[in-house]
Amino acid sequence: MAGNNPNSKPMNLTLKVWRQKNSQAAGNLETYQIKDISPEMSFLEMMDVLNEDLLLKGIDPVAFDHDCREGICGMCSLYINGRAHGPERGTTTCQLHMRKFSDGDTITIEPWRAGPFPVLKDLCTDRSALDRIQQAGGYISVNTGGVPDANEIPIPKSIADKAFDAATCIQCGACVAACKNGSAMLFTSAKVSQLALLPQGKVERKTRVENMVAQMDKEGFGACTNIGSCAAECPVGISLENIAMLNREYIGASFTSENV
Repeated sequence: MAGNNPNSKPMNLTLKVWRQKNSQAAGNLETYQIKDISPEMSFLEMMDVLNEDLLLKGIDPVAFDHDCREGICGMCSLYINGRAHGPERGTTTCQLHMRKFSDGDTITIEPWRAGPFPVLKDLCTDRSALDRIQQAGGYISVNTGGVPDANEIPIPKSIADKAFDAATCIQCGACVAACKNGSAMLFTSAKVSQLALLPQGKVERKTRVENMVAQMDKEGFGACTNIGSCAAECPVGISLENIAMLNREYIGASFTSENV
């Protein structure tokens, strides 16, 4: 029964939260005490309670990104106690519950740390660099005419499954934040694999990988050194196999490249 579970009791916590007025200002960790937090709250609900307390005290609330709160949009990008999205694997911040913490804990909350992700305010970062990588080649430009039948082009289930697994990337940027080099290879490789595996994406596969890798480098992301922290912290389990596929696609494209 919940009443007999010691973890069901309200918790008192110490929060160390990164506060930064804007991208030009210097930031620092501010310490806040928060009381009577239910273990059944989500992490973002706890942040809402903190902000309500701050408003009552006349203090600016903490800015943080969120949207769906269902683990599908990738907005809730918080670095919690030194880990992207917090201590539970395969979980976004909005899916993380306070029962993963204990009464009296100190929780440090920071924004993503990567050069291409400048802090906008407090815990909010500008991740539009990932959008620009996607825009560089994450599309197909065939004229489909009328709406085709869903089964008109037969695709083996094994290939469809791999493409779908790559397509589950929610573009949260946890892979970048977790990487010591600030690499976006896992994200980019997922987007390349998603389309390169399917017949509709094969027409532009060479220009796609060249353009997306070029944009990734232009944005200032670091190189991949195969540490694997990106895949370990990815909340949807994007596989490192996609990076291997990106490398194969890129090397193959370079032999016939029209880019000088």
